[in-house]
Amino acid sequence: MRRTALLAAIGFAALLASAPARAQSCNEDIAAFGQKRNAAIQKLNAISKAHGGKLDPVEACPALRNLSAVEGQMGAYLTKNKEWCNIPEDFLNNFKTGTAKTGGMASQACALAAKVKQMQQNGGLGAAAAPPPVKLPAGPL
Repeated sequence: MRRTALLAAIGFAALLASAPARAQSCNEDIAAFGQKRNAAIQKLNAISKAHGGKLDPVEACPALRNLSAVEGQMGAYLTKNKEWCNIPEDFLNNFKTGTAKTGGMASQACALAAKVKQMQQNGGLGAAAAPPPVKLPAGPL
């Protein structure tokens, strides 16, 4: 019985000793995701700056998909380690809402980029939307 109590005390002491390591591990993991996310946001800001404050959908599509993927991975980590890392529920809900908005922006940009590429392949506006050719005067002037 004394041996069991000693083993339990050692286990509890090990758990207490791991608490700072656990917090440090969470902070390091979240910081790594944050760096990836910030890099993706900086890329989007550079695209916007290069186009006069507006996002070019063709260039923004892959950057927004990347941002959405990083946020998805970060959200999965936060959800999985919510208790372990002491993540507040309201923070997690706000993060999920932001991630959904990023995904929606990525979908819109990529749909628009696909239309732009299709128009470029069709020679501009496409045959259906092109104005009729101008008739030149015939005969002597």
